[in-house]
Amino acid sequence: MADREFDIIVYGATGFTGRLVAEYLAAQYPQIKWAMAGRSLTKLEQVCNAIGAAPDTALVTANADDPAALKALTARAHVVITTVGPYTLYGEPLLAACVETGTAYVDLCGEPNFMHAMIAKYQDAAKASGARIVFSCGFDSIPFDLGVWTVQQEAIRRFGKPAPRVKGRVRSMKGTFSGGTFASGKATAMAAAKDPAVLKALLDPFALTPGFEGPSQPKGVLPEYDEAVGGWVAPFMMAVINTKNVHRTNFLAGHPYGEDFRYDEMMVAPGLGDIGKAAAEAIAKINPMQSDKGPAPGEGPSKEERETGHYDIAFIAEMPGGERITASVKGDRDPGYGSTSKMISEAALCLLRDVRGEGGIWTPGALMAEPLKTRLQERAGLTFAIE
Repeated sequence: MADREFDIIVYGATGFTGRLVAEYLAAQYPQIKWAMAGRSLTKLEQVCNAIGAAPDTALVTANADDPAALKALTARAHVVITTVGPYTLYGEPLLAACVETGTAYVDLCGEPNFMHAMIAKYQDAAKASGARIVFSCGFDSIPFDLGVWTVQQEAIRRFGKPAPRVKGRVRSMKGTFSGGTFASGKATAMAAAKDPAVLKALLDPFALTPGFEGPSQPKGVLPEYDEAVGGWVAPFMMAVINTKNVHRTNFLAGHPYGEDFRYDEMMVAPGLGDIGKAAAEAIAKINPMQSDKGPAPGEGPSKEERETGHYDIAFIAEMPGGERITASVKGDRDPGYGSTSKMISEAALCLLRDVRGEGGIWTPGALMAEPLKTRLQERAGLTFAIE
């Protein structure tokens, strides 16, 4: 791949998140060879000017429904970043082109049904071509994937073995979601309503570990008192994808967490006692994807909202003898967009510069856990700590 024209191509650069990714690369990595790609040359030119990218930044046009154009695009790059979703509707042709051309690929997919189908269809071909396909390189699921990795590495260091039980607990989070996230959620719900196999993939915690099924997992669908955090916890909307990615990391890495590993994610409700219980019950009733009045594609939080957002997630490893270890992952921007745009960019740079690895369909944790953690702490405003 030494003769590739570009280090990175950002596909979907005119969308809300794609523009943030392009802006980040233009500001932080002016030395790399990169290009912006999308359907409209006019819109690409507008974004290029608006974000202050170099005037000679390459602009590439390609439609998601044009396999030949996508193959030509992917053959020009070492790594493709795609923010064009819902991936269930628009993702496969680009992924297939990357597999065919042996091009590394990162996305923001939080659609388990799409990922399940792509693993079954393209895993062997990706291994053969050398294409490193990495799903879920944003808030879902990098902080959770690497947070579990961090606490388990500490358990192994301290006790000589992994914890059979880890709890992911979102202690605080400030941020909103964009039209792209809303559209992906709605597309997944519609697919599940039409196809029982999609619903099965959504409900199965081991939907992304073909041939392996671990122990029964905590459901995380009802409010409960959690002694580990000393308060009430409520269901967390992103758990349906994050938990599957954590189990896939364990699966791909040869089960360093053990084959008996159990994991769930919930939100810590504010308040103590009855107040905390009431807050947890209220949170459990909220499902923004049930509304028909979500933001339109291309919309999202303002610059001020992104920069004043944050998140703080605890990962509590519980050992058989009753010992506990807590790791934390914190981000300095809103989770879905300010932080996500930095995470996916650094994941692409990590594939480009820091890790090789064989072809296949990966998780961030299985392919590049430690070098990606280093990048995120040095460049992207994340902190990983043992408390």
